[in-house]
Amino acid sequence: MKNEELNFEGVEKRALANFTEKAYLDYSMYVILDRALPALGDGLKPVQRRIVYAMSELSLSAAAKHKKSARTVGDVIGKFHPHGDSACYEAMVHMAQEFAYRYPIVDGQGNWGSADDPKSFAAMRYTESRLRRYADLLLDELADGTVDWGPNFDGTMEEPLQLPARLPNLLLNGASGIAVGMATDIPPHNLREVAAACVALLDDPELTTRALLKHVKGPDLPTGAEIISARSELAEFYDKGTGSFRARAIWEQEKESGHIVVTQLPFQVSGSRVREQIAQQMTEKKLPMVEDVRDESDHENPTRLVIEPRSNRVDIEQLMAHLFATTDLERSYRVNINVIALDGRPRVMGLKELLAEWLEFRRRTVRRRLQFRLEKVARRLHILDGMLIAYLNLDEVIRIIRREEEPKPVLIKRFKLSDEQAEAILDTRLRHLARLEEMKIRDEQQQLGDERAELEALLASKAKLTKLIRNEIIADAEEYGDERRTRIVERAAAQAIEETELVANEPVTIVLSTGGFVRAAKGHEIDPFSLAYKTGDAFQAAARGRSTQAALFIDSTGRAYSQPAHSLPSARGAGEPLSGRLDPPDGARFAGVLIGEPTDLWLLATDAGFGFTVRLSELQSRNRAGKSVINVGTGALVLPPVPVPDANGWVAAVNSEGRLLVFKVADVPELPRGKGNKLFGIPGKKTEDRSELMSAVMVVADGQALRVHSGDRQMTLSATDLKHYRGERAQRGAVLPRGWRKVDRLEAVLA
Repeated sequence: MKNEELNFEGVEKRALANFTEKAYLDYSMYVILDRALPALGDGLKPVQRRIVYAMSELSLSAAAKHKKSARTVGDVIGKFHPHGDSACYEAMVHMAQEFAYRYPIVDGQGNWGSADDPKSFAAMRYTESRLRRYADLLLDELADGTVDWGPNFDGTMEEPLQLPARLPNLLLNGASGIAVGMATDIPPHNLREVAAACVALLDDPELTTRALLKHVKGPDLPTGAEIISARSELAEFYDKGTGSFRARAIWEQEKESGHIVVTQLPFQVSGSRVREQIAQQMTEKKLPMVEDVRDESDHENPTRLVIEPRSNRVDIEQLMAHLFATTDLERSYRVNINVIALDGRPRVMGLKELLAEWLEFRRRTVRRRLQFRLEKVARRLHILDGMLIAYLNLDEVIRIIRREEEPKPVLIKRFKLSDEQAEAILDTRLRHLARLEEMKIRDEQQQLGDERAELEALLASKAKLTKLIRNEIIADAEEYGDERRTRIVERAAAQAIEETELVANEPVTIVLSTGGFVRAAKGHEIDPFSLAYKTGDAFQAAARGRSTQAALFIDSTGRAYSQPAHSLPSARGAGEPLSGRLDPPDGARFAGVLIGEPTDLWLLATDAGFGFTVRLSELQSRNRAGKSVINVGTGALVLPPVPVPDANGWVAAVNSEGRLLVFKVADVPELPRGKGNKLFGIPGKKTEDRSELMSAVMVVADGQALRVHSGDRQMTLSATDLKHYRGERAQRGAVLPRGWRKVDRLEAVLA
């Protein structure tokens, strides 16, 4: 052997790489073929097949009395499936849940879970079960020699390798599973539609997938709802075997109360989960148009989720579109029709390929059934031929039986009988020797002869065999089929309402502290200096805007950040640090706050005397790390930004020496980012020289005055007073009066 050898003790040595590769491949094939993927023929995984077969062996038909589920599970794991009892029972429960299976196979009594919590079922010692009538489609022909059998795990008995399904159960109930390197997701379908597609394909094997979709409208989900995907999307996954579709809940508005009532949920969606999602949005104040949501589901109304609008002015269509987009009321489902084909290999199939291969499976099954019956008829006719010889020579037969010690070989020799015929004659009871029995034999021969001729004709003619299969499919569809539950209505994907539209539009004041704490106060009348700050913290900057707008923050490195104003904490507390919401550079401190409309103009400046105006839209950033806006020189600091309410207004800038300069706003360039132009004439060419700085800047519109704050004192300069300080941009301005040389901040106020 290559890379293998035997030592003197007869122990095989193998390279670790070879051993692990083979072990993993063996495991992979086991998971794929014997656990995760369904077989095309009966649409069942091994554990499901063994459960159905074990229940049939226990005579738990639809007409039988229910029996404890623990008995069934015990038989399954003891005879056929040596795995965990809980996993086996869960698979059994799944086949009994009407909200999980389009056509449930198991009929259960007791607590078998609910749509809200499918795994809330009672233990198997409490529940009882039996098969449903639908299981007859899988089991009816099992005893007719239709399938192959194999030994169970310990070789003590045999089990069917597949069940002789009379309809494509794979499509009817769907399947899902995850194997090694592959998965399957097959949605359930309507029985009548799939049967009609099978009949159409039997009539014309050249039909395209598009033609088959005239019969198979789309998936038919157990819980109803509606599929909103475009027909082209459905056709795509039916053609390729992979794709997706979207399902949406069905709702109505009650006329009297105006309440919205959801009556059908998408497949595998929990009503309690949807209620929690809506309630969470209400708690977070993201759904102001909803007053209340409650679950009124009961036995009469399995799904009744009531949403109460705040008023009759609420746009119901817009509200539901938002809920579809933000909750599980609308869901996307992946489709991957990956099955174990008739050749025993996993393969992804489209609708036509799958139905064509299933029809081939059905053709083989029916042929084996007919052949099995033909052999049985021929064997019976052979016995009847021998019995008829015995009746025609009854006296001689009786004489041989009475006189011979071994009558069997004598009968065989005397009448040229087979061993089987002679055995049947010897087993005949005396009361069956009446003359009337001969007539019964001849009648039975006539009937069986006609049946044999019919069977031989069916087996010899492909057309007749196809017609038989076709008629059986139609009959089964009539007996077991039902109406479609899921509507197919092509709709556009739901769009969530913009977050700003969900927020009450009210005035707010954004307050930033020197420690980087932020909060939002309702109204514009609040005095930021009157708020309480943490020890060591103080007021840094404030800006007035609306709750629907974005608050922008500038840090000491010149980076800008965005946060929705309505998401900021209330001013009733000390706020929360911006560093918890944003990712500023190490050592950076927040310098100012801006808020307003995207087109609003603001003045940005550094204490080195440079600045420019910028539109708020240029500062927006969804990145937690923000975006670079101001080029800050070495050692320079960013001053709190100030709004520019009037393009014809005046810029007032003051330096650390008490000089005030007033010049036109029009002289300041508007830039998206950069360093800007010199606003105040500060002597010294080196930026490291910080002996003199621009300490504050403000924009004063026409009709406003400038208020100068120095410690606890303040001085108001009217428009006439400001004329004394007017000059050109980049000049040094005029000196303020004695006692006002140390300016803390500037403020624009009404004159």
